[in-house]
Order: sequence, then C-alpha cells, then structure tokens
Amino acid sequence: MTHNIAGTINGFFDGGLPIRLTAFDGSESGDLGSPYGLEVLNQRGLQYILTAPGDLGLARAYVSGDLELHGTHPGDPYPLLSLILSKTNFARPSIPDMVGLVRSLGIANFNPPKPPPQEHLPAWRHRVEGLRSVVGWGRHSQARDADAIHHHYDVSNTFYEYVLGPSMTYTCAVFPTADATLEEAQENKYDLICRKLDLKPGQRLLDLGCGWGGMVRHAAKHYGVKALGVTLSREQATWAQEEIKRQGLDDLAEVRFSDYRDVREGDFDAVSSIGLTEHIGVRNYPAYFGFIRDKLKPQGRMLNHCITRDENRHQASAGAFIDRYVFPDGELIGSGTIVTAVENEGLEVQHHENFRLHYAKTLMGWNKNLVDHWDEAVAEVGLGTAKVWGLYMAGSRLGFERNMIQLHHVLATKTVDGVSDYPLRHEFGA
Repeated sequence: MTHNIAGTINGFFDGGLPIRLTAFDGSESGDLGSPYGLEVLNQRGLQYILTAPGDLGLARAYVSGDLELHGTHPGDPYPLLSLILSKTNFARPSIPDMVGLVRSLGIANFNPPKPPPQEHLPAWRHRVEGLRSVVGWGRHSQARDADAIHHHYDVSNTFYEYVLGPSMTYTCAVFPTADATLEEAQENKYDLICRKLDLKPGQRLLDLGCGWGGMVRHAAKHYGVKALGVTLSREQATWAQEEIKRQGLDDLAEVRFSDYRDVREGDFDAVSSIGLTEHIGVRNYPAYFGFIRDKLKPQGRMLNHCITRDENRHQASAGAFIDRYVFPDGELIGSGTIVTAVENEGLEVQHHENFRLHYAKTLMGWNKNLVDHWDEAVAEVGLGTAKVWGLYMAGSRLGFERNMIQLHHVLATKTVDGVSDYPLRHEFGA
C-alpha cells in the first residue's frame, strides 16, 4: 500500500487533525475546510516528523522553516494549537506501522537531519560529553546549570524587552483585576511577594535567580530593603546593574552574576525564589531549601514561586520540546513535593497558593507583545528563535489553561523553638 505524506502524518493523530494538512507531494488530509493549516514543505520537514514523532519532530520542522502554519501569526499560534489540542492527541506509531511506513515512504525519509541550531543538547549527550571532559558537568552541576541558563536567558536583552515589556519580568504576573494590564499585574506580583515576606525598611533580602532585578528593585524602592539578587545570566546581571544605577538605587540594591550556591552572606530577613526552582532539579530540593534555611535569620521568611505539575506521581520532565528549545534540564513536579521538601528541611509552611490562570493571562500578554514587535524581534534574534518563542509561549498558555501545569507560591518561616513571628492570620491581603 502506498502512503501519501499528508495522510501518513494525519494518521499520527487520534481521529485525524481538525485542520488542513498539505504536503510537498501534493497530498491533502485533515479538515480541508478549516481556516488553519499545516504544510510540510520538503523532504527534510518530513524527515524531522518521521524521526522524532510528536512535539519535538514537528517543532524541528517548524523552526527550521520546513513546516509552515497557516491562518495564524507565528508570534502567537495559540488558535491553531488550541484547536488541535481540543480535538486530538498524538498517537505514536506502532513498530509494525513504522515498518510499513519505511517500506512505503522509503528508508531515506527515516534518516534524521541535523537538528536546528536553536536546539540544545539532550540530557544523554551531556552525560556522554561529561564523561569525556571533566568531572562536574553532571545534571545540575554548576557548570551545566550555567550552560542551560545561558542557552535560554542570554538570547538578547533587546529581544526580551520586546516580549516582556517595560517590567522586564519573566515570571507569572498576578492580576489584581481581570482587565489589569500586564505591567500593572507584574508590579502587583512583586508587591504581593513583598507583603508576604513582611518586608520592612532596613531589612535584608536575598533574591535567588533574580532575572533582570525586578524584585530587587521593587523591594529596595518601595520597602526600603537592602536587597541582593543573583543570576547565572551575565546578560541579565548587566542589564539589572545598569537599571539599578539609572533609578538611583545603588545604596540599597545589588545584582550579581553568580551561582546562588556561591553566596557567602547570611542572616537575611527574607529569601525570595521567583522562577528558579524549575531549574535546580527535584533531587536537589533538599540541598536547595536547606541552603535557604541556613541563609535566614530565626523567624525569617521564604517565598518560593514555581511552575508545577498538576500531580506528584510522574517523572518531573518538562517535555522534549521544552527541554531542547526552552528550558534545558528543566524539571516540573507537583506543589506537594515542594511543600514536603520545604518542611523536611525544617521550614514551617504558612501559606500555599495557586496562580495557574494568572500565568495563562501573562503568557497571552507576552504573545501579544511578540506579535506587536515581530519584525523587530526577528531582526534581533532571527526567524527560527522568534518562532520558538511564539510556539513555546502559546503552548504553555494552553498548559496552564487546561490545568496541565500550575504556578504555586509557598510561604514558609524559619521557626525556632516554636516561635515563627507569623500572625494568627496572614495580613498581606489579596
């Protein structure tokens, strides 16, 4: 039996695709009346899809320019992705099916092309290279974490300005009202964290994985706190240091290009971790939260802000596309695992809150920013990288909307001899 290309790919989806699917051999499949479509442009695109069935192969073909999306903007393919996810799931072909495809389509189409340059080395390649090079390049070693952070965050500060907006904040916003702007919601997020940490003038704050320094500046400017932030991204640190000087906050705020494990100071009144836990690895939670505990004064507070899964049973993977193109070595697990790790390190959990839908709204805002600045973004980082970001943010928005992933705050105190200095009821408000 001879397979046409569009029909073959359409067969990878349970019940078929709810959009048009066309291919370079002239074949068509799926819903031919749909306003949305996928077009496989050439043999390399087919090879990507056949040799890495699922999101990774499709992403490789799309990023490399061998697969086109129709009816949607590359800066925000949410409508197309939402329709696909609503109607079908990817069905990995069985071994007999793959044998049949090889016979029909030819073995040459199962020769994997070189991945696009935007793709990061997979975990097994890192393990091999680690054995071949030096001790200390294992998963979540300082060297490997620095490489992973460089891959994602050192893209271009200008590009991030286009996507994130003036706040330069790459974490979930907290919307005070449904119609609040993204900037208002990011400001509100920082202020909520400051209130949860009960910051007061003269206190000392350590912000781990501080990004472009938004939390550090907000705490210094609005709460009179002496704040230290650390980031593994040199680009972030440079931008943050310049912005601190521009705002005249040098006497209170500092951002260092440093691994958090190299912070020597202690006796902090508060520690914030906003979007770092996803990068450190679940097996490193005990060491991480133990580090935070040891940096706090007695009765000090910790706020952990982290993307989580909707359960705690499965492997803490972020998925093949996310791991290769967005967050290398990223690991997600349920908030219960985080709470357990915090408690096991002797910190008393006082408050636990889910901001899942706030992150969906945040991502919608970032996609809009990318669409509004598409030409400038492409000129800054190239078409392939810009497409990665549009795809990743739209796909992540769907994950939050459909409760596949969540965002949790966990607030804890360093309680000593039963004394936490936490009020009978929390006082930080909404």
